[in-house]
Amino acid sequence: MRYTLRLRHLRHALAENQIHALLVTNLFNIRYLCGFSGTSAALLVTEDGAFFFSDGRYSQQAREEVEGARIVIGQSNLLDAVAAHLKQRACSRHNWRLGFEADYLTVSSRKHLVSKQPSGIRLAETHGVVENARIIKDPDEISLMRRAAKVGAGLVYEATKAVKSGKNEVEVAADMEYAARKAGADAMSFSTIVAGGSRSARPHARASKTAIPSGSFVVCDFGVILAGYCSDRTRTLFKGRLNAAARDIYNAVLEAQLAGIEAVKPGVAAEDVDAACRKVLQSKGLAKYFTHSTGHGVGLEIHEAPRLAAGQKLFLQPGMVVTVEPGVYIPGKWGVRIEDMVLVTAKGHEVLAPDSKELIAL
Repeated sequence: MRYTLRLRHLRHALAENQIHALLVTNLFNIRYLCGFSGTSAALLVTEDGAFFFSDGRYSQQAREEVEGARIVIGQSNLLDAVAAHLKQRACSRHNWRLGFEADYLTVSSRKHLVSKQPSGIRLAETHGVVENARIIKDPDEISLMRRAAKVGAGLVYEATKAVKSGKNEVEVAADMEYAARKAGADAMSFSTIVAGGSRSARPHARASKTAIPSGSFVVCDFGVILAGYCSDRTRTLFKGRLNAAARDIYNAVLEAQLAGIEAVKPGVAAEDVDAACRKVLQSKGLAKYFTHSTGHGVGLEIHEAPRLAAGQKLFLQPGMVVTVEPGVYIPGKWGVRIEDMVLVTAKGHEVLAPDSKELIAL
């Protein structure tokens, strides 16, 4: 990973905002900047260096993972360690501005930091400084995400076997997650969604011990984490004998998804991808049943910027990875969702780990 380059770009962004250093406390941002994957850390990025703080539990892991930053292992509160480091470096000249991630540092932690910091330092709120860089994936990240998407794609086969054998939702999800681990996944991106019958009309239904009834859709939404990077995919199966109504609603959602994917290209506003999906469903009289946004960015987190939704003016750029996942949910009856991860390329788009989306009846 290109940690040194990422830190250099961050310093340029800080300089443009007249910030002399940034205290990074969001663990995903810390991993992005220096590679650490543990659960307790802080990273101080200054004009001339970077300093990683953690405790004795992570001393060995930090030595193995952290790149581009000096490692400081202590026993005290992380913010105390940061404040002590600032005092040692005499970072107290007049109006020395220390940025902090306002969306992640709690009110009590901010008060604690103020009480411990050297005089002469002024705290400055920052929003999205690292996240803005994370929107554009570099070649290393894209390679990992392709691999994660490929591992995730293979789980559809496990779902079809499990549904066909008569297993309930939790059992289907368990088979998929076990297969993911065997295929090399570090973890699941989120709790696997398996929802059959009328429960398929719940966009974020949790897998339950409910039996999957015949004559119904089964929505399977799943993803894996590989070397820290997430995948996300949804496929909808049908259990039992297909009927015309089921085929029509599935084909409508598929047509909407394909229209959304086709709209993904550099220079297109995020809201226009959403509009492309909704236009198709509107023509089928189904738009009112599409109750969530069309998609979101994916990376170290399962939900990142950009968001593909009405009112989102951000223009797509090469290197962004987004989901396109329209759905139709008819309360008390059934639901359908189809989702793929799509990379914005210089000339258009690339679906990561494409496969057949023909409706499978079991």
